[in-house]
Amino acid sequence: MELSVKIKEGIHWIGVNDRSTDIFEGMWPLPKGVSYNSYIIDDDKVAILDTVKHNSYERFLGKIKSVIGDKKVDYLIVNHMEPDHSGSIKLLLNEYPEMKIIGNKKTVGFLENFFGITSNIEVVDDAGVLNLGRHKLTFHLTPMVHWPETMVTYETTEKILFSADAFGGFGALTGGIFDDEVDIAYFEDEILRYFSNIVGKYCVMVQKAIQKLQGIDIQIIAPTHGPIWRSDPASIIKRYDRWSKHEAEAGVVIVYASMYGNTETMMEAVARGMAEHDINRIRIHDVSRTHVSYLIRDAWRFKALILGSPTYDTRLFPLMDQFIKFLKHKQLKNRILGLFGTYGWSGGGVSTLKEFAEEGNWDLVDPIVEAHCSPTDEDLNQCFTLGKRTIEKIKSYETCG
Repeated sequence: MELSVKIKEGIHWIGVNDRSTDIFEGMWPLPKGVSYNSYIIDDDKVAILDTVKHNSYERFLGKIKSVIGDKKVDYLIVNHMEPDHSGSIKLLLNEYPEMKIIGNKKTVGFLENFFGITSNIEVVDDAGVLNLGRHKLTFHLTPMVHWPETMVTYETTEKILFSADAFGGFGALTGGIFDDEVDIAYFEDEILRYFSNIVGKYCVMVQKAIQKLQGIDIQIIAPTHGPIWRSDPASIIKRYDRWSKHEAEAGVVIVYASMYGNTETMMEAVARGMAEHDINRIRIHDVSRTHVSYLIRDAWRFKALILGSPTYDTRLFPLMDQFIKFLKHKQLKNRILGLFGTYGWSGGGVSTLKEFAEEGNWDLVDPIVEAHCSPTDEDLNQCFTLGKRTIEKIKSYETCG
């Protein structure tokens, strides 16, 4: 029998772990897997909160029945319609044909367009209420965190916030499901990678959602991915609050490309210039060997970003070009930026990086270093200076703060 996990009296986790899907949304690697969290409230009325990806339906149904046996399901609460959470809705309706689907006005169109479902739907407004018996649910619309129909559900008896994708992260759960049962340090990088790549573009809406929920007494946060926060729910709110304000840690990420080693030599000089000036939080990524999701994560984490690239076919090296396009799309801001690179028979690499700097909200560090073919001693000295001045800029922000 599939095992559910009790959260509070009458409330269970009935989610599943996915350790076999390698790529999330056809784009993001999942080296640590991912969980699809679903919940059930067994009261006078039975309510399920979100479902799971369709390929885990049989396990999901087994967990439902482990809690309620042959009882019927009265309600399905749909906080978010993305198919990793809504993929089992139609199958669940086949099992429980009298079940009512609870969602907001924008949920209705997604139900029809994804699954052809047009009946058994009950629309709720912002601050709407649903009584299950001992447990009462209230609904709070949080549009564009990170889809337009997104909402969260608050259970008033145990003070649990079922937060959909908000406050979630990558990583399959490791036996325990609660923050005090797992090694949060193990999940930390994957929570930030999830936020920066999936939710980060919608920081303004994340801030609005956090402000909207400030007056609610939240004792447990139960997201649809990652650990359930019962011992320290404020800690995940603080993380999302800080990240959505584009606040950063003191440190530097260097992202570089190099075809024949010349730009890499410049990168080493930049890194050395930083290391000799009292900072050790330096991350270095070769854009050709590191998936872009990790680059975005570290750019989100650290105060300074340094980009180095050769010219390729009169343009910026293609994978570096892809990375800066992602950064533009994600609208990262409030960062220090350094630039360096090389060119051979034609420019186009560093000049494109300069255009990227001019278009964004970046604090640009001098010097911008561009070497012809291979770097000279003077070029390397300038790279060393670039690293040194980047650290000085970081420290100036710390002093002002």
